[in-house]
Amino acid sequence: MTLRSPETPPPRPGPYSPDDVVRSGLCIGCGACVGADRSGRSVMAMDADGHLKPDGPAAWRKARSPEFSALCPFSPAAADEDDIALERYPAAPMDDPRIGRFVSAWVGHAEEGEFRTSGSSGGMANWTAAELLRTGRVDAVAHVGGLPRDGADDPLFGYRISRSLDELTAAAKSRYHPVELSGVIATIRATPGRYAVLGVPCFIKAVNLLRARDPILRERIVFTLGLFCGHMKSLRMAESFAWQTGVQMEDVAGMDYRLKDPFRPANIYTAQFLLRDGGERRRDWWNFADGDWGAGFFQNPACDWCDDVVAETADISFGDAWVEPYASDGRGTNVVVIRAAALDRMIRDAVGAGRLRLGPVDADFIHQTQAAGFRHRREGLAWRLARRRFGHLRPRKRVAPRRTGLPPRRRAVYWMRRQISRWSRPVFRLARRARRPGLYLRWARTVLALYQALAWSRGRLGTWLDRLEAVSCRGAGRARGA
Repeated sequence: MTLRSPETPPPRPGPYSPDDVVRSGLCIGCGACVGADRSGRSVMAMDADGHLKPDGPAAWRKARSPEFSALCPFSPAAADEDDIALERYPAAPMDDPRIGRFVSAWVGHAEEGEFRTSGSSGGMANWTAAELLRTGRVDAVAHVGGLPRDGADDPLFGYRISRSLDELTAAAKSRYHPVELSGVIATIRATPGRYAVLGVPCFIKAVNLLRARDPILRERIVFTLGLFCGHMKSLRMAESFAWQTGVQMEDVAGMDYRLKDPFRPANIYTAQFLLRDGGERRRDWWNFADGDWGAGFFQNPACDWCDDVVAETADISFGDAWVEPYASDGRGTNVVVIRAAALDRMIRDAVGAGRLRLGPVDADFIHQTQAAGFRHRREGLAWRLARRRFGHLRPRKRVAPRRTGLPPRRRAVYWMRRQISRWSRPVFRLARRARRPGLYLRWARTVLALYQALAWSRGRLGTWLDRLEAVSCRGAGRARGA
């Protein structure tokens, strides 16, 4: 089964340049292009909105080449997720249009050690990385961890390579923060060994595209571990949360985006700031003006053109079990999708030994746990593709554009998310330059109230849309009956 539709317009063939991708709003900031550049002149730099972008000599940024076109995960000329998964997992017994090819799927948590306690969810991603290290299947793991900071604009997190269990477990937890791969790609290329790479769907896709063109990376990166993804945020989300917690970013030494509390439901996130003076500040996400994840504040623009929710090209991928009874369990619960036979055997052995508490599930269950993400990247993506006019670079997606057939409420929700994602950047930038956080926060509270009225039927606007939708449905029913 495939998502690709014969109605999907073919993209222009390219070749493309880094500047083409950036200007089109399709750059996710993964750093694959910089990692592939052997000259050492290109870098990844933070732009004014807190997103990472490739930078370097104009000749490199503007050079249109088949090499770049084949390795950028959002390039229309690159292999898509179906192509990559078919090549990597041809023997996978199951193939689902929502979660891709797979060997098995599970729900549960790590039972042994402190993996569940120290992780944001059920501890399965960190357990798997640690087990690969412990058993000698890999020599090192490339993953995201904290960074030392000197100034307010310095990132809080970045990719690093851990070669011991202590290094790895010290960096557990989810990081909703811009990061990039170029540094660890250079290290892997320069240092022999067997590596696992942990990342969100587009980053794992980028790693696979790099491996396809670089025999050294193909030999040394032996496992990929994927994380289910809603979308990526900019550095400004952390800064906004700091504003609202009464903290200056120059005073922040570290941050926990999801401080765990076993006595509260898992989907009630709490942000914690660790300060240079040894103090801390914390606040629940739902008390932030921009703390509703689904509203799209500070979303990377490229995320609007992604159709992979569950890291379909990763050997194994992990998400949160956002269904009951698991969502109410503050200790955290994972869903796991396995595509590599070797990892399936490793997981089954650990379940049999009582080290993991997992139960088998099917593709429908995985889809149910991520239902909102799939709506946004299937139904919502089809609507966005039909509405946007693309220039030289048009994304090649496995979803066909579709403008009609959506109820008024769904169209309004998708439109509102796009506006929030688009305008949160310049409004925050204005407030930041003026040193007046209230300018942004008043705007954010207003648009969030409108969004929640649309999405959750709140207030008069929600009631009016309910009535409009009911009238539309009755009209459609009469037309079908005629």
